Amino acid sequence: MAAALFAVTAAALDAPALERAVVSAHGEDAARTGAPGAGAVTTFVGLVRDQNLGRRVLRLEYEAYEPLAVRAFEQIAAEAAALWPACRLGIHHRTGGVAIGEASIVIVAASAHRGEAFAASRYAIERVKQIAPIWKHEYFEGGDVWIEGAVAAADDAAAREKAEKLACV
Repeated sequence: MAAALFAVTAAALDAPALERAVVSAHGEDAARTGAPGAGAVTTFVGLVRDQNLGRRVLRLEYEAYEPLAVRAFEQIAAEAAALWPACRLGIHHRTGGVAIGEASIVIVAASAHRGEAFAASRYAIERVKQIAPIWKHEYFEGGDVWIEGAVAAADDAAAREKAEKLACV
């Protein structure tokens, strides 16, 4: 069974499974439209770091409002498709406890060309941070803190423009 393109889960993330799902979806799109198949696949895996703001991080815990987070991922993919029409995205994010070195997010972009795949992937991570209702609780030596989650409205044009500029650097 193919992985869903968009998911929020407490399970460990499986980057190769998401890669297969995105490449398959891209191939279906290409066959339907006559566009070129995937010539490039980028996979971004965000790992839990052991340091943040000069503190030794022990672990993270993520909370999310799953239905809206998945909807945000779908919106991000639609925005990316408008910017890079030959590109297909998949986004998976963890919830619950995530240990140092484990993946908290996987973003896969498939496109005919590498430039679009890289740009769409970068755009996606910036937009996830802006609009996905996902919150990070960081535990470090001596305490814990909630890290600010989504800070922009889904339809905030300035936020979208900022993500696009970062993606095209």
